[in-house]
Amino acid sequence: MKKQLAFIFVLLGFATVAIAQTEKSEDVISVDQFTAKLKAQATPQLIDARSAEEFALNHIPNAVNFNLQTEGYETLVKGISKSKPVFIYSIANGRSVALAKDLRSKGFNEVYVLDSGIGAWTGAGNPLFTTAKKGLTLDEYNAILASNKLVLVDIGSKYCGSCKKVKPILETLRKEHGDALKIVEIELEESPALIASLKTVSGFPYLILYKQGDIVLKRAGLTELKTELDTKLVASK
Repeated sequence: MKKQLAFIFVLLGFATVAIAQTEKSEDVISVDQFTAKLKAQATPQLIDARSAEEFALNHIPNAVNFNLQTEGYETLVKGISKSKPVFIYSIANGRSVALAKDLRSKGFNEVYVLDSGIGAWTGAGNPLFTTAKKGLTLDEYNAILASNKLVLVDIGSKYCGSCKKVKPILETLRKEHGDALKIVEIELEESPALIASLKTVSGFPYLILYKQGDIVLKRAGLTELKTELDTKLVASK
């Protein structure tokens, strides 16, 4: 009986994973897929699911701005055609996936979420409306790389929850390495052109470690970040 129950739990586990993967494949697509599908539409239905404050600072051209918490949400949804695809993005996937799920429950059959959100969009060099006046330029960025042996670049957004969790790690590294490690923090709200010009950022937060101008580590996300940075920094000394 115990073996039978264990086998059933294993099957249920596989089923859960399969369902999750199916949902992801239906809703969440890569920036390349998202861009291609978006361009295929003469008048795409593009929704920025971030806050109004974020949207005012930067957004994908021709997007409209609302999410599940927006006042008058139900009325806004009625203005969307169910016969055409709907494209959604946010900072990461949280708010956009939640909106996509609700739209599907309302009868929208073709809904696409941009995986890793506006970070992936900007990082791929796609066009972006921005109010940023002057940020770190590519020439200034390259000058920093040229004048420091070790440079750690942290790229994100002040509205990104995961990006905020990187800050304590950076403070620890500053204490541990002092002047031997130059840390540069770049935000979408200030330097979108630089993020686009790097053409490597796949989502926020994104970290790049340089040694004498060469990349020794680049990665998105928080998982095992401090451990991986420590390993690379020791090897780079």
